[in-house]
Amino acid sequence: MWLASPLMAQGPSGQRANIQRPNILFIFSDDHSARAISAYGSKINTTPNLDRLANGGMRFDHCLVTNAICGPSRACVLTGKYSHRNGFYRNGNRFDGAQENVAKILQRNGYQTAVIGKWHLGTEPTGFDHWEVLRDQGPYYNPRMRTADGPVEHTGYTTDIITELGVQWLAEQRDAVQPFFLMLQHKAPHRNWMPSPRHLARYDDETIPEPPTLFDDYSGRASPAGAQEMTVAGHLSRHDLKLDPPRGLTDEQLQAWNAAYGPKNAAFERAELAGDALVRWQYQRYIKDYLRCVDAVDESIGRVLETLDETGLADNTVVIYTSDQGWFLGEHGWYDKRWMYEESLMTPLLVRWPGAVRPGSVCAALTSNVDFAPTFLALAGVAMPDDMQGASMVPLLRGEQPDDWRTSFYYHYYEFPGVHAVAKHFGVRTARHKLIRYYQLDEWELFDLDQDPDELRNVYDDPAYRETRETLAQELTRLQRELGEDHPTAAVPGDPDYKG
Repeated sequence: MWLASPLMAQGPSGQRANIQRPNILFIFSDDHSARAISAYGSKINTTPNLDRLANGGMRFDHCLVTNAICGPSRACVLTGKYSHRNGFYRNGNRFDGAQENVAKILQRNGYQTAVIGKWHLGTEPTGFDHWEVLRDQGPYYNPRMRTADGPVEHTGYTTDIITELGVQWLAEQRDAVQPFFLMLQHKAPHRNWMPSPRHLARYDDETIPEPPTLFDDYSGRASPAGAQEMTVAGHLSRHDLKLDPPRGLTDEQLQAWNAAYGPKNAAFERAELAGDALVRWQYQRYIKDYLRCVDAVDESIGRVLETLDETGLADNTVVIYTSDQGWFLGEHGWYDKRWMYEESLMTPLLVRWPGAVRPGSVCAALTSNVDFAPTFLALAGVAMPDDMQGASMVPLLRGEQPDDWRTSFYYHYYEFPGVHAVAKHFGVRTARHKLIRYYQLDEWELFDLDQDPDELRNVYDDPAYRETRETLAQELTRLQRELGEDHPTAAVPGDPDYKG
């Protein structure tokens, strides 16, 4: 068995001064699909630095999110609780910073805490000794960032700026005596996918393979699949497609943009594409810009790993890479997230813990972003509060799956009406099956993931699946009760009919 040094027991004061407690570096991207990471078998790009993490640690193949949208996922990570318990259901809500969060707990137990990059929770960070965060969503270029001492203006590419701020904190600003918990959180590769100047021409001479379901007609599914507003064919804007120049660039940045996109746009205007040819052109424009943004994130990982090596921190630092949820790379004809379908539900998770995690190992257990906070605490040897709803993944990291580890997982998406018009739904997923209820429409979907991994055939009304359907419905109800979602179909903050 691959074993780590034992964690020290907590003393009477609740403080831990033992230097062997690992540092925790949590690197968070935004909307990064596992299918755009070569360690997950990507057919469209390579990510050598993320692969370095996977090769040196553990890849999780079924890390699922509780609510696949930016703000709610971040609130879940901080609190270890589902949306209905932390109060952040949908983008536009404001996070209650007075509630307990994992940074506060680690801070009280001797860790130096910092968050740098995307925050997107409305209120100021609490529980952090140091913070410098983007305003709202944040731009790809020249970000104005919020700090405890007021706003700071930056010029440059946001992924690079966040990286250098993180490296500077690691190498120069942190207290070398304390273990640290650093959340380094990128905006990329979130819409509208604006690449770094050094990547503007990458992939120009390539044709990125299309997903088999790019031209999905949504037959065989419940009605919400065909009623959304997130198709590559019909909902990408001119700004998304770079047919119009972006705002807020310096003269030098705009010159680089015009040099990269001007000739390509002129050629497109002359081509007068329509029908499937136009969809294919839009897909190539979208996916190449997305991958260019991923390339900068991968380079960031390399820069940070080099810093850990150079500062002597690598051997005692747990490095975690994940995204706030999955993302559609043209599957079902879509971009964006939100759905309980696999592309959106599953997020990448790579963990390197020298001396504890066997290099190149893979975990197939059902894990979740609700498990991150309990895992951070377990790594620090700190007891998990009773009201956290996840479980520590430390046993899994050590190659030991507890007998009582979850065999089913609960999901709930609340943002309707809202951007992209994805209907509210909740559901349960097991290793093989998935049951989804669109409760405002009283429609159901049931998928057999072994027989139908692309989720193209709803078998809810198939008599052969009657017993499976009934078992999953019972499990769905059990999970809602266990997790304390007593009124799962009720209005929530941000809904037009919410009464407070």
